[in-house]
Amino acid sequence: MRVLAFARYGPQAASTRQRLLQYIPHLSGAGIEVDYHWLLPDDYVQSLVRGEPYPRWRIAGHYARRMRQLFRPDYYDVMWVYSDLFPYFPAFLERFFSSRQRPIVYDLDDAFFHQYDDSASPLVRGFLGGKFASLLDRASACCCGNGYLREYAARYCSNSVVIPTVVDTAVYKPLVQKPGKGPVVIGWIGSPTTWPNVRPLLPLLQHLCAEQDVCVRVVGAGPAAERDRFPGLELVEWNEATEVAEVQRMDIGIMPLFDGPFERGKSGYKLIQYMACGLPVVASPVGVNREIVIESENGFLATDEPEWRDALTRLISDPAMRFRLGSVGRSIAEAKFSVASQAPRLVEILKLAAMGDLAPSAHATAASAQGIR
Repeated sequence: MRVLAFARYGPQAASTRQRLLQYIPHLSGAGIEVDYHWLLPDDYVQSLVRGEPYPRWRIAGHYARRMRQLFRPDYYDVMWVYSDLFPYFPAFLERFFSSRQRPIVYDLDDAFFHQYDDSASPLVRGFLGGKFASLLDRASACCCGNGYLREYAARYCSNSVVIPTVVDTAVYKPLVQKPGKGPVVIGWIGSPTTWPNVRPLLPLLQHLCAEQDVCVRVVGAGPAAERDRFPGLELVEWNEATEVAEVQRMDIGIMPLFDGPFERGKSGYKLIQYMACGLPVVASPVGVNREIVIESENGFLATDEPEWRDALTRLISDPAMRFRLGSVGRSIAEAKFSVASQAPRLVEILKLAAMGDLAPSAHATAASAQGIR
């Protein structure tokens, strides 16, 4: 069985690594060969991190290359698409270029549809509003990072199933023994685009650093975070080779999040990274965070500054609590958010799609029969 896969970004993007690349060995073991391509390469991702413009002529070239890839004569059983084939292009173009292909399985781990349907630009809403509805209507299946995304996708593709964003828990794992001395490390990992979610919390974090033996370690916020520096705030450049080690150096993992439509579609990847490394977590009760964080068992949910202060202060002052909650989080990560736990479900979906058992507009009859929901 052969799958033609399309990612939006190169392998430095978390979405490409977590939603596609880490599954390839498991798919290969199940007899599924994956030929994958990304639209925008790593130098585009790096330009976003640095806040630098990317040449439009190069973007046009990448789009043209994708069009050529879609007309390749090779035989494939399934096309597997992360987000959409041509971001910010109308649905009819994507439908035209994919019309010669085999069944399509879409993958969503963010609420990309809100960028089109709810855009502040009337032009974007006019030309792109309803794009995902049009695409999903002809999809054989849609893999969704959480229930919020599935609720949307299932309106148009009844064979929609939740496959959470996961990590390899053989790689993401707790340190055998952490250093016994030094400040308690409150950690955050992310990207320049998600860093604004942390800014409202910075006064509290600064105060904690000033009054207690605490430091705040931030990974991947980019150059824009330089203006947010304060004593105790450490800014670390993201690097794939050191990503796991940076999370392991933390004592508490945080995920503050605005409560907006796009944020409600987030898949809680930060929390899963923290938990897999045995960290207790504190998060905003937004979207799937409410499901991942079990209050007082693997962490705390905090809505306002007093709740954040209370949760962080409790964890800072109680190493035994940090260990206990982190151990529960690790168990949850292994059971529900590991690549080993979800790979068999993805294999099943792709194989059912290839066999034609997940036909578009089938109203989930095949999916229900096979129990993939």
